[in-house]
Amino acid sequence: MEKEDLAALEGLFAEDVRLYSPVKFRPFEGKPMVMGLFGVLLRTFEDFRYVGEYDGTAETSADGSEAPSAVLAFRSTVNGKAIHGIDLLHFDEAGLIKEFTVMVRPQSAVHALGEAVLAGLVADGLAPGPAEN
Repeated sequence: MEKEDLAALEGLFAEDVRLYSPVKFRPFEGKPMVMGLFGVLLRTFEDFRYVGEYDGTAETSADGSEAPSAVLAFRSTVNGKAIHGIDLLHFDEAGLIKEFTVMVRPQSAVHALGEAVLAGLVADGLAPGPAEN
């Protein structure tokens, strides 16, 4: 993310990866959709940087099993709104990311991020536009 290298990110994800967004109830599922989302995120975040890392194990959302996990704290800006957030990563047996949960604050940043990401997904043909819902 910090290097804005989408190709380097692709090798980190399991084929059946699930990404839980702070602005969408249902997860983004599968590597093609998650990679599309990261393409949008790389264009959306300004001055993205990781500021902390914590390793351990945690229960996954998908099946409640425990998996090796990491929490990466980050800071960024979206449309002039400062964001402080964490990425919660769960890894499969091969060490690939099988579950990716994003949490951000404050609420004004959540709204700015949601609007920017939706616009990017619509522009990239990954989500229907407002008139198409």
